[in-house]
Amino acid sequence: MVIDYLGGLFSSDLGMDLGTANCLIYVKDKGIVLREPSVVAVERETGEVKAVGAKAKQMLGRTPANIVAVRPMKNGVIADFEVTQEMIRYFIRKVHSRSSLLRPRIVIGIPSDITGVERRAVDDAARQAGAREVYLIEEPMASAMGADLPIAEPHASMIVDIGGGTTEVAVISLGGMVVAKSIDVAGDELTECIVQYFRKKYNLIIGETTAEEVKINLGSVYPLKEEKSMEVKGRDQTQGLPRTLTVTSEEIRQALMEPVRLIIDVIKSTLEETPPELAADLVDRGLVVAGGGSLLRGITELIRKETDIPVHRAADPLSCVALGTGKFLEQLNEKGSRFFGSRHKSF
Repeated sequence: MVIDYLGGLFSSDLGMDLGTANCLIYVKDKGIVLREPSVVAVERETGEVKAVGAKAKQMLGRTPANIVAVRPMKNGVIADFEVTQEMIRYFIRKVHSRSSLLRPRIVIGIPSDITGVERRAVDDAARQAGAREVYLIEEPMASAMGADLPIAEPHASMIVDIGGGTTEVAVISLGGMVVAKSIDVAGDELTECIVQYFRKKYNLIIGETTAEEVKINLGSVYPLKEEKSMEVKGRDQTQGLPRTLTVTSEEIRQALMEPVRLIIDVIKSTLEETPPELAADLVDRGLVVAGGGSLLRGITELIRKETDIPVHRAADPLSCVALGTGKFLEQLNEKGSRFFGSRHKSF
C-alpha cells in the first residue's frame, strides 16, 4: 500500500478517454495534454504502424494499396487488440516524457454495457502498452464527474453523452448509477447516414472525411433561423467521374433524423425506468448533454421538446470523460474516498 501510494505521487498518472473517434489524455496536475483521432495507419503485409492520431487520420481514404488507415476502436470497445495496444503505447510515450522509473497508473473510461471479456481486453491492452495499474470507470460516471454534476448528493443527476461510437445515458444518485443505458448510435452513425444519403439520392460517393465536414457545417435536428448550404465533391457512382453538387441544411437534417430519433428513444426509456422520486428531481434539475454529438445544432431544443424537462450542455462537452478520469485520479491518493470507497480496479 505504501509503495502504491508513493508510486502515485512520483509517476505521471494518466486519465484516458479511449474513444471511438478521438483519444484524450489527462495528466495529473497538468490537465488534458493530448487530443488526437483514434486512427492508426498500418502496412498491410507486415502490420507495421506507420502513423498514429492526427497524421493517420489525414490518410483516411488517401492511402496507397500497401497501407491502410484503421480505427481500432468500434462502438467504444477494442476491435483490433494489437493496433489498439500500439496506439495506447504511442500516446503514453507522447505524454509521459519525464524521466521516471515508474510506469504510470492509467484510468480509462469504458462504455457502461461492455462485457467482462471486453473489459479485460482494455485492461490488457493498457498494461502491455506500459501501464503499472489500470482502473476502469464507466463513461457515464466519468462524463458526469467531468461535467461537474453533484453525483454524490441524494438527488438525481442525469447525463447524456453522445460520443463517436456510443451514446451513454445514465441517472446518478449518491455516487452510483441508478439507471444506465448505452446504444451503438452516435456521431459515427450520423456521419454514415450522410454518406448513405448522398449515395441514394444523388448517386454520389463521398468519403468519411467529407461527410464529417458536411455534418459539422450543415448538421442540425431543428429548423435553423437561417438555413445553410455548401458544395460537396465526390465521385459519381454511375459514371465514375468527379462531381460537385450543392446541398442544404434541410436535406442533411432529414438524413440525420433516423439515428437522432433512436437517441431520443433511449433517453425516454431511461426516464421511464427512473424511480419516481429521482424523476421528480429531474423536472427542475433537468439533464446535461455532453460529447461531440451534443454540439449538433438544435439537439438540446429537440431533447427538451421530447422530454419536457430542462436540457443543459456541458461547459466543455468534448472533454467531459477525460476530465472525469482526471477527477478520479485525484481520488486515488485520498483516503476514504466519498465516491468510491476502497480502491478497486473497475468501477
